[in-house]
Amino acid sequence: MSNKTMAKAEIKDPGLAGAGMKRIEWAEADMPVLRLIRERFRKEQPLAGLRVSACAHVTTETANLALALKAGGADCLLIASNPLSTQDDVAAALVVEQGISVYAIKGEDIPTYHRHIETALDHQPQLIIDDGSDLVATLVQRRAKQVGDVIGTTEETTTGITRLQSMQRDGQLAFPAIAVNNAKTKHLFDNRYGTGQSTLDGIIRATNRLVAGRNVVVLGYGWCGKGTSMRARGLGANVIVTEVDPIKAIEAVMDGFRVMPIAEAAPLGDIFITVTGNRHVIDGHHFDKMRDGAIVCNSGHFDLELNLEALEKLSRSKRAVRPLMDEFVLANGNRIYVLAEGRLVNLSCAEGHPASVMDMSFANQALALEYLVKNKGKLAAGIQLLPESVDREIATLKLESMGIAIDRLTPEMVEYLGSWKSGT
Repeated sequence: MSNKTMAKAEIKDPGLAGAGMKRIEWAEADMPVLRLIRERFRKEQPLAGLRVSACAHVTTETANLALALKAGGADCLLIASNPLSTQDDVAAALVVEQGISVYAIKGEDIPTYHRHIETALDHQPQLIIDDGSDLVATLVQRRAKQVGDVIGTTEETTTGITRLQSMQRDGQLAFPAIAVNNAKTKHLFDNRYGTGQSTLDGIIRATNRLVAGRNVVVLGYGWCGKGTSMRARGLGANVIVTEVDPIKAIEAVMDGFRVMPIAEAAPLGDIFITVTGNRHVIDGHHFDKMRDGAIVCNSGHFDLELNLEALEKLSRSKRAVRPLMDEFVLANGNRIYVLAEGRLVNLSCAEGHPASVMDMSFANQALALEYLVKNKGKLAAGIQLLPESVDREIATLKLESMGIAIDRLTPEMVEYLGSWKSGT
């Protein structure tokens, strides 16, 4: 897995490349589906000569996606989708060992982040991989002349798809956008099992606090909220769920969780986790009600889920007490601890989703790009889904890699399912 052609880049330290390659290889060992796709891509070259700009979390799993795209012939450039999620040794390995351009530094400031977005668009991409739709939104607003060169984009997150829906509603989405997040082999597994495990992993690494016996408040009961609630309960927490959607709220109740508004949960919680994809779901008047020592973090997408400006105004002091943990002391003396500056706790304080679940997510990404290229000029502008056959192919390969066999429909069963004349 080595190709020592130094690529153009902006990374922290090229000297970290050796350590990064070892970690990339460790992740690859648990990504068998993407490995099979990479091997086929190497033979068939479905992305030959195409420029790909990817805005994603620069992790070991993303590195393996980038290697699959390169194997398929793509000219790939990678930037970070979050200033705190970059793994600097992985970035170095991709640049030094694999010749892939990376513009990402853990802890980069916002101006640097925006400059890297411009760099990704300077690459003149024909294909885009986005995580939150920052690349596409910037392209549409500021690079209109490049829009015609884009074959299509893929989107990894619920938040990003929401933004794409707004662009489409406003008539601003002029090319196909594959909603990778909506593939069953993505959101049913990555969002639930990946977010669930990695979120609790990040909280524990950041705080070294026992979860058992604590009141954990999970804001949002989408697939990420489901997984987070499940894992918190598995560690012995008393889980409270807040929701705005009555159907999801009923589901949380039926799953055995207490459900109440955040205003009621604020004075009860020991640990608060936002997974809504919305803005200021924990606001100033919620912080003001929290008990002394409350821990607050976000595992949605952007850091806007927590209104930290309001928290600062309520506070008489602020200091860093542990890496990626800030203590805010309110006027009443209560202390509130915010993890990772309100950014993604699972990627900032831990390593993000485990490789085995990202195997399916990034298989979807790779096959989505291939689908866009194969259907160039045939797909309508706007949000598209991958065909169900792709979902089923990925699930089948994953089961095979796990050594699990399943039943098949008999001809009699197929005939019955296709008939309306047979009843009880």
